[in-house]
Amino acid sequence: MDQDLIADLFRQMLRIRRFEEEAARLYTERKIGGFLHLYIGEEAVAVGALSVLESKDCVITAYRCHGHYLARGGSARAGMAELLGKATGCAGGRGGSMHFYDASINFMGGWGIVGGQLPVGAGLAFAQKYNNTGGVTLCFLGDGAVNIGPFHEALSLAALWKLPIVFIIENNYFAMGTPLSKTAPTEDLAIRALGYPMARDTIDGHDVFAVRAAVHTAVRRAREQKLPTLIEAKTYRYRGHSMADPAKYRTKEDLEHWTQRDPIKTLGDKLNALNLSQVRERITNEVEEEIMDAVKFAEDSPFPDPSTALDYVYV
Repeated sequence: MDQDLIADLFRQMLRIRRFEEEAARLYTERKIGGFLHLYIGEEAVAVGALSVLESKDCVITAYRCHGHYLARGGSARAGMAELLGKATGCAGGRGGSMHFYDASINFMGGWGIVGGQLPVGAGLAFAQKYNNTGGVTLCFLGDGAVNIGPFHEALSLAALWKLPIVFIIENNYFAMGTPLSKTAPTEDLAIRALGYPMARDTIDGHDVFAVRAAVHTAVRRAREQKLPTLIEAKTYRYRGHSMADPAKYRTKEDLEHWTQRDPIKTLGDKLNALNLSQVRERITNEVEEEIMDAVKFAEDSPFPDPSTALDYVYV
């Protein structure tokens, strides 16, 4: 295993974790308004998946979008400033937590409506194929979106038009507070790919290497054969649906089980086993410095000028 790769994957996951932890703190201090959906526990999915992409590829996801933005190479400063509604944010302070966006890195946004990003993802892939860019689109969704109409529409068109897209279900077993057992007749969500049909895979979303390998295969299929894939990554969020959710609908035993499989701790232990504990410590210190710098930058940044309130409005 490439030690540099292991170190980089660890850095990317830790970077997301510390960003989210500081975001939670700022929310409790009422410096972040509205909703805040944290990605803590699911970092291996975004990091593993996006690690195989090229700059010409596109990424689109739902409203739990901070981790994907950072894994795509987004600025921690711009991300934190967006959370605080500042003009220096990645969406100019207009989107907030659920609507990170940065076209310069082909991060095409977090989308606030459940399933709303799926047809847009298919559209991005259609444009890539139509313009022969050689690019691929990764479209992330939660398990709660698999019963939404746009899920079926997007997958049907992707298969019919042979689009270069990979749909990744981040199955954290809860659609908000509703358990998967009450929304799906089977725990195998990837089986829905058979209805279109398209290739499918089910992976351990807490194993960053398993995610990376599965998405690499799917991306290659999309790039070379212009064929879509549906991947289900089984994962778990350690916090509630949002900061407003105490998550009383799940047991302490479930949380402890998944916490013991924390992808960041697992990879950190691997670095120690490879006698790279000094590398782990250096990365930890560098990430801490970056995130605290981002917090200061965000707090010091100005709010958007009120005179720009109607900018970017169509009518």
